[in-house]
Amino acid sequence: MARPLRVQYEGAIYHVTIRGNDRRNIFRDDRDRQRFCDRLADCVEAHEIRLYMFCLMSNHVHLMLETPAGNLSGFMHRLQTAYSVYFNLRHSRSGHLFQGRYGARVVRGDGYILRLSRYVHLNPVFTRAAKKLPLRERIDMLRRYCWSSYRGYIGRAAPLEFVDYAPMLAMTKAPTKAKRPAAYRKFVESGIAESDRDLQRILAVSPLAIGSEKFVHWVRGMHDKLSGGRRRSEDVTLRRRLRRLAAERVIEIVCGQLGAEREEVSRQRKGSLLRPIVAKMLCRYSGLTQRQAGECLGLSTGAAVSMQLKALTAAVASKGKVRKQLAAIEQSIQAEIETSPEAAKYEN
Repeated sequence: MARPLRVQYEGAIYHVTIRGNDRRNIFRDDRDRQRFCDRLADCVEAHEIRLYMFCLMSNHVHLMLETPAGNLSGFMHRLQTAYSVYFNLRHSRSGHLFQGRYGARVVRGDGYILRLSRYVHLNPVFTRAAKKLPLRERIDMLRRYCWSSYRGYIGRAAPLEFVDYAPMLAMTKAPTKAKRPAAYRKFVESGIAESDRDLQRILAVSPLAIGSEKFVHWVRGMHDKLSGGRRRSEDVTLRRRLRRLAAERVIEIVCGQLGAEREEVSRQRKGSLLRPIVAKMLCRYSGLTQRQAGECLGLSTGAAVSMQLKALTAAVASKGKVRKQLAAIEQSIQAEIETSPEAAKYEN
């Protein structure tokens, strides 16, 4: 049987599903789940994906994501391969872990995206066993479930660095930013007592797309013609064009934010996060590979940069100050990209 073709374009938003072969479990314990999340974070970073949410179940995974670079296939190949190799080695097995190719439907329209996000996050309380529980217990179960992005959305857990929460929360139209998590929680949990039958009908319409009839027809046409066309006018709150900033300018911004001199970037200082932060920003905003970033840092290999990035990830997880520094640096870089004509030279 021919492999299904993928409709890919810059700025596309997808609902992705990954299922175990023959409906078998792809996670046997929390160690497996954590490894999958680690690989997911790595691949999001490497492929410049905007991951809006995820939910891990025993035998399948849901993701909602955007591909500013139009590279869904490369991202998914890397993610599934990395996890499959780990799983087979750890559990002394061979053969396919996943059921055929992943499912991927293009999504358009804020209303569809918001309702789909509820559907994704409610997966843990719509299992056979969970459906038998009283409503209050199902709500408690959902709020405790730690293998999805939901707890980060509603303020029950620290936000994950590799998940982009802001666009979905903005769709709640809460009167203030501070009230958005509560508004989102109310919206999602309202779906426990009463399922969204209209969304279920929409999901059944096409394996390629979720949206209006016109949009579904357009995606079918894209699929049939194997076109790489772009849609540039929809979902402006979510979509962004992939733009680059010169590596030297990125380094200047990082040094300025951290109060460091440019020469310090090439020096190894014990305990300093300057080089790891510069490496991260060069890969993310200048489009450099880890090896190229290493050259800017005076490191000989991409593997050395990888070690720097792992050190930064550990620091982010344990130190709130580092998270705030990174947020301030990214905000400055993004502002420069939006306002500087120089950034357009590096746009893909």
